[in-house]
Amino acid sequence: MSVMGERNETAVSEFILLGFSSLSGKLKIFLFLVLLFIYIITVTGNTLIIFLVWMDQRLHSPMYFFIGNLSFLEIWFTSVTSLKLMLSFLSVRTTISFCGCMAQSFFYFALGATELAFLVVISFDRYVAICHPLQYTSVMKQRLCVQLVLATWVGGFMVMSLRMLLISKLRFCGPNMINHFFCDNAPLFQLSCTDTRGIRRVDSILISALVLGSLCLTMLSYVNILFAVLRMPTAPGRQKAFATCGSHLTSLAIAYGSCIFLYARPSGNSSLEVNKGVAVLNTVVYPFLNPFIYSLRNRAVKLALRETIRLGTAKWFPIFCQPSK
Repeated sequence: MSVMGERNETAVSEFILLGFSSLSGKLKIFLFLVLLFIYIITVTGNTLIIFLVWMDQRLHSPMYFFIGNLSFLEIWFTSVTSLKLMLSFLSVRTTISFCGCMAQSFFYFALGATELAFLVVISFDRYVAICHPLQYTSVMKQRLCVQLVLATWVGGFMVMSLRMLLISKLRFCGPNMINHFFCDNAPLFQLSCTDTRGIRRVDSILISALVLGSLCLTMLSYVNILFAVLRMPTAPGRQKAFATCGSHLTSLAIAYGSCIFLYARPSGNSSLEVNKGVAVLNTVVYPFLNPFIYSLRNRAVKLALRETIRLGTAKWFPIFCQPSK
């Protein structure tokens, strides 16, 4: 009997991702094209930021060092789920292997935790720059910046590695249909044929602590920034600071709002379709907006981009750059 039970527990070798299978064929094609466009812009925009930060000396500062790392993370974070989501709009049935599902779940949560840590680091950098501008260079030294980046990457992946030790204890003996477009935690818990109450509780506490803890630290920095901005003597300076902080807070509202709705709230009766829609906001829309909010609207980045385009044009099309006689 024990051998037979062990075989039943390991019967599932792949999962079927239902995604948005209830949509019509024409709507699926349209959504595929929209998502493909967003994905290309997201990858291109973040890659461009990484390239500019690496090449342009004017962007060799702590803020752009952090933003460059965030852009690198965003490429991988959106790729973990977006590629399978786009494939689901073209296929009648989208499958993912058991190992692939576990890997997708791990990288989704590990990169997500790392991103929350980066938001804390970026907000701290902005706090020091605005509230203590005279001490900025002495506080945000290169060694500290490297240590903060390493701590976010290593910390995010280590914490989620411990979480995966819990998830690995789950057993699946059928059915194997996941009512989502990626291997999220809730549908995996629902499909497991083992008692998941303890693992659910630990998983919920861990993710809620990460989301709410990072939110408190981030908002603490921005509250101090707000008071510092209100004390600025000139109106143009206040308007510029409010515009920058406003765009950052919009980005934070999308990131933390979606995370709190999905993972840090009491379990309710919200529909699965609503959960999938919020997950799209978190995994597709937010990475798409980040390059524009944190970098491409910035004056220094615009100047670096124009200079790069000018130098590239002069190199590859010198005839167009020669002065007219």
